[in-house]
Amino acid sequence: MKPAFFISNRNKIIEATQEGLLVFAGYRQLQQKGDMAARFEQEANFWWLTGIEAPGWWLMIDRHSARSYLIAPEVEAVHELFDGSMSHDEAKKMSGVDGVLSARDGEALLKKYATEHTVVFTLGKDPMAKHYDFVLNPGPMAMLARLKRMFEMVIDCRIDLARLRAIKQPEEIAAIKKAVALTVDAFNDIKPRLDSLQYEYQVEAEFTHYFRSRGVEGHAYEPIVAGGKNACTLHYTQNNSSLKKSELLLLDIGARVGGYAADITRTYGIGEPTERQLAVHQVVEAAHHEIIALLKPGLSIEVYVEKVDEIMKSALGKLGLLKSPTDYRKYFPHAISHGLGIDVHDSLGRPSEFLEGMVLTVEPGIYVPEEGIGVRIEDDILITAEGAENLSAALPTSL
Repeated sequence: MKPAFFISNRNKIIEATQEGLLVFAGYRQLQQKGDMAARFEQEANFWWLTGIEAPGWWLMIDRHSARSYLIAPEVEAVHELFDGSMSHDEAKKMSGVDGVLSARDGEALLKKYATEHTVVFTLGKDPMAKHYDFVLNPGPMAMLARLKRMFEMVIDCRIDLARLRAIKQPEEIAAIKKAVALTVDAFNDIKPRLDSLQYEYQVEAEFTHYFRSRGVEGHAYEPIVAGGKNACTLHYTQNNSSLKKSELLLLDIGARVGGYAADITRTYGIGEPTERQLAVHQVVEAAHHEIIALLKPGLSIEVYVEKVDEIMKSALGKLGLLKSPTDYRKYFPHAISHGLGIDVHDSLGRPSEFLEGMVLTVEPGIYVPEEGIGVRIEDDILITAEGAENLSAALPTSL
């Protein structure tokens, strides 16, 4: 993305918020093991506003002057030697900000702004955090705590950013299309060779090689390569089991290109599938295409969910899996769609209806642990002025 993209995004959040200062912190570097840092990935909102992919940076935007400043972290000489760092000139060129300050100068400017502004906008607490089973990156929350000590009023603008980011700009759509096209090509290249592979990790390695050998960032998320009953663990990522003949293989994989993710799932047969496996796949496949056909701008989210429930309950009924009301979520336990963009699970900003420019997934699935069968099919959909475009339609959904 060019600096003009990030400048425009900063202007949009200025327009979306009220009077005050805007301050955003990026992610910090996290430990992987021992004295080794984990591979760094930036917080999505911070990247959308700045393009900075290095840890420890933060951003200030003064609405009165419409000037923006990036504040660089202090990097000790030993870390500079071993890990490198982003220079002030690189950061300014990348982001198009008005200035880049040292940590000390940035702190002084923030204190000055605190005497001029009573209101500051930033990222508040993630409302979904209570559902996570991992520790949050401390960068944004440390900034939130700091701002609460300095300003009379701290306002969470997370939802404003989500609504802005939900409507993808032409550059973003182009990046997503590239990620999707590369992922489709990888599936088409690797599928014919699945019967010759013996382990889930070999399949993962084929996709990793395909992505990285073409010069892109790699996987947009931990790939799911789930044979047989492993597919009933929705976010299975161990990918270390052997592949058995007459079992299904669920592949949930997406490339990241230019900072944007693809997210595609297909379920294939290893060897000759059984009649029951075919039946489960057929009803999921039919439901998948029926659900995609619903999508269009102006469609109420509530109506969409109701129609999806009808379609999926019918699919389960055809398989004899809907004997009581609790069986619905037992065999279809996840949401049908999520936003897609910088984050593989991008927020759509709590919309009441679908809007032109939104990109989302459609991913019906049926999971029958007692039979060792899990089937999911997922495509990436762009809401257009006329209806919807299936960006991954070039990849067949057949078993």
